[in-house]
Amino acid sequence: MEHIQRAIEKARSEREGDIGQKTGLESENNSQFYAQNANHRKKYNASVDVEYSKTRRITISDTELKERNIFAGFAHDPRSEPYRQLRSQVLKKMRAEGWQTLAITSPTTGNGKTLTALNLAISLSQEVNQTVLLVDLDLRNPGIATALGVELLEHGIVDCVMNKIPLEDILINPGYNRLVIAPGTPQGHQTSEILSSPQMQTMQAELKGRYADRLIIYDLPALLTSDDALVFAPHADAVLLVVEDGGASESELKQAMKLLEGTHILGTIINKHR
Repeated sequence: MEHIQRAIEKARSEREGDIGQKTGLESENNSQFYAQNANHRKKYNASVDVEYSKTRRITISDTELKERNIFAGFAHDPRSEPYRQLRSQVLKKMRAEGWQTLAITSPTTGNGKTLTALNLAISLSQEVNQTVLLVDLDLRNPGIATALGVELLEHGIVDCVMNKIPLEDILINPGYNRLVIAPGTPQGHQTSEILSSPQMQTMQAELKGRYADRLIIYDLPALLTSDDALVFAPHADAVLLVVEDGGASESELKQAMKLLEGTHILGTIINKHR
């Protein structure tokens, strides 16, 4: 992990942003956050319960969730604690800046960004005053539905963007109150053209406008595998970078950080630390 830390520190000194922060490792808990932010308490103290009358609902057993490394919904499981810590940091920064959308990416594939996005979304939805929408924009290799064991999707987010399928027709509630998922289906080539299209920008504006109080998380592809994340990341309010311990070289880390210049980097997560 030392080479990751050195690379992050070097990149941090060369550019603006919070790239050196290890989100989820050194954080304040929620009680500290609300105690220190009295102005936010009044705005975020109302419990939100959502009735899903049209949204597809799925049920996943606790055993299967744990087998799939989805721990964030288990309050007494120690493996959920890093996600609660990450949640506190994300909420603190997003609310302080008035941000609504967060993109999650990684330098290369296999760093665990999709499971991180899913667990973070679940953890955020455990806040009684916070609703969350998780959107799968890894269009060549969408993984959110697969991570949940959902198969045979008829439509995905691109069908809403390009083919005018109603958003309500693709949304999935995975059994957690205040969380819905917009899954993706494999698109093959020209995915960066889709992500940078006027139709996608219209969809983003619609999502933000329709769910003004909802945090929207975008699961993006790895930065160095295509230009997909590069063209979309600037349209998100902030970016979270997931780095596997030993999974990316120092040069790959530097290149990834350089590609994110001009974006608000919320922080980095060192994942799979051994």
